[in-house]
Amino acid sequence: MSNILLITSSPRGDESVSNKFAGELASKLKAKSASNTLVHRDLAADPIPHLDTVKTAAIRKAPDQRTAEESVAADYSDKLVAELLAADTVVIGTGLINFNIYSGLKSWIDNVARAGQTFKYTETGPVGLATGKKVYIVLAAAGVYSEGPAVSMNHAVPYLKTVLGFMGMTDVEVIYVEGLAFGPEAVEKAIAAAEAKVEELAQAA
Repeated sequence: MSNILLITSSPRGDESVSNKFAGELASKLKAKSASNTLVHRDLAADPIPHLDTVKTAAIRKAPDQRTAEESVAADYSDKLVAELLAADTVVIGTGLINFNIYSGLKSWIDNVARAGQTFKYTETGPVGLATGKKVYIVLAAAGVYSEGPAVSMNHAVPYLKTVLGFMGMTDVEVIYVEGLAFGPEAVEKAIAAAEAKVEELAQAA
């Protein structure tokens, strides 16, 4: 049995290729066993509020020190953390927007990167607690950012690998769907490559 958590973040709905391929990969992984489960959190359809004064205070306090409003905020964050910790496999889909991830995905990260729950501080430094997970990132981009002159402008993948690793998730595979602004032939090539990669990874899992 494997618990799969699918996180999609593009607001482009059915037009989004990151949503498409992240969803396809998650579905193929689920289909490998009848006992597998899949939880899909669509951050565009059901946005996670950005951190505010209440939520920031709530996640820093002990439960018995929270106000009623803070308790509601903390419970919401706790639910997101529980979804992540219960997952054996995490599939994350995002477009590259202004050289980084969608803000909705950042809000999810801000809610699940919790001291004492997904990481802890020790005398020798921080230790991730969300370990033992396989993570797949599907990144869609108008240009080419996996290699070549624009690679230094790709802040999404380095950021995601850093924050996921901080929480203990170091086994990360990236699927690029890129060059989508370079005309029909480039789009066709990018889609075909992504489809092949998704199939390869699903078979290897």
